[in-house]
Amino acid sequence: MQAVATVLPFRVNSYVVDELIDWDAAPDDPIYRLVFPQADMLPQDDVSRISDLLRSGASRKELNEAANQVRARLNPHPAGQMDLNVPKTGNEEPIPGVQHKYKETVLFFPKQGQTCHAYCTYCFRWAQFVGDADLKFASSEIDQLVEYVRSHPEVTSVLFTGGDPMIMGEGVISKYIEPLLEIEHLEAIRIGTKALAYWPQRFVTDPDADDTLRLFEKVVASGKNLAFMAHFSHPNEMRPELVQEAVRRVRSTGAVIRTQAPLIRTINDDPAVWESMWRTHVRHGMVPYYMFVERDTGPQDYFAVPLAEAYEIFRGAYQKVSGLARTVRGPSMSATPGKVCVDGVTEVAGEKVFVLHFIQARDPELVGRPFFAEYDEKAAWLFDLKPALGATHLPWEVPPTGGTDGLVDPTRL
Repeated sequence: MQAVATVLPFRVNSYVVDELIDWDAAPDDPIYRLVFPQADMLPQDDVSRISDLLRSGASRKELNEAANQVRARLNPHPAGQMDLNVPKTGNEEPIPGVQHKYKETVLFFPKQGQTCHAYCTYCFRWAQFVGDADLKFASSEIDQLVEYVRSHPEVTSVLFTGGDPMIMGEGVISKYIEPLLEIEHLEAIRIGTKALAYWPQRFVTDPDADDTLRLFEKVVASGKNLAFMAHFSHPNEMRPELVQEAVRRVRSTGAVIRTQAPLIRTINDDPAVWESMWRTHVRHGMVPYYMFVERDTGPQDYFAVPLAEAYEIFRGAYQKVSGLARTVRGPSMSATPGKVCVDGVTEVAGEKVFVLHFIQARDPELVGRPFFAEYDEKAAWLFDLKPALGATHLPWEVPPTGGTDGLVDPTRL
């Protein structure tokens, strides 16, 4: 476990340890597996090598060099985050701590929010937390963010992300949020957080809990939508009364809580888990939003669920909840070309295929248009898929001369 934690970030707090983990069920308890590194999360050769270094009393420099070699093979920044998502100034200088992948939404990584109350073992942003400045997104320059959003009227929402922005105190987070409230074309402020699950005290008993709620009220009073993007991975995270009280208090400000999580092997790869989670969220006034597919980074091989199985898990849960929970979308892959949803498996012209569509895309022309890919029971990510039905390329790929993509032309149906 220590060898894996030398490569991947490990952090857990007293609330998770005391209130969420059933220690009689460990190591099979889902919350235990959610936060404690497992020995088989990384290739055995890598684990053995670092274990040997730890036993021999190797220096911190030696351990870091070995860990960095492993990290480099784990695709630390997937989906073009470093190369394709970072906007530039008029002088072609990258704007630190900002990503702009889809025209409507800008992501901002506040410097003081680039850690979490506890770390999820499957986190796709693990590279933020390993101490390598070259792998980290962060900025404290709110003026640059405001100037950028003002000059891009197509931007209608700003998402504060991390890490976890709610690790910051009210006095800090308000300095980031309040200047944005004066931008007329901005419609929504989003906060991506797992604080409701990992530290609900942040909204109930922490010294600045009430001040934080007043800030939320100020956002809503300004005419902006405050979307609280809450990360819940398992229904057990909703059991404590404290988290239920935190949800009530956040909702009382006028904020809308939308819930999302990835589908993770050994933690929530069961339709009954998702059914229970979505129904619990609706009961407490939250809106189920996304079931994600584990991204192609970090220990993906350990946690990933094949797309065919993911679809069956999603469908198994979806068919057992009411329409109020069917706001959820998935299984969805946040990949380089965009957010791609697996809509189903069917047979067309005698060929078994996946049916998919873009929920969001770098190329807006792709949004909402269905396409097909060959059925592959082992495929676990978008780039594992191949064109179907005679297509020579998938919709986002550069076509060969005279090639056809897998998009559906409604006039031919």
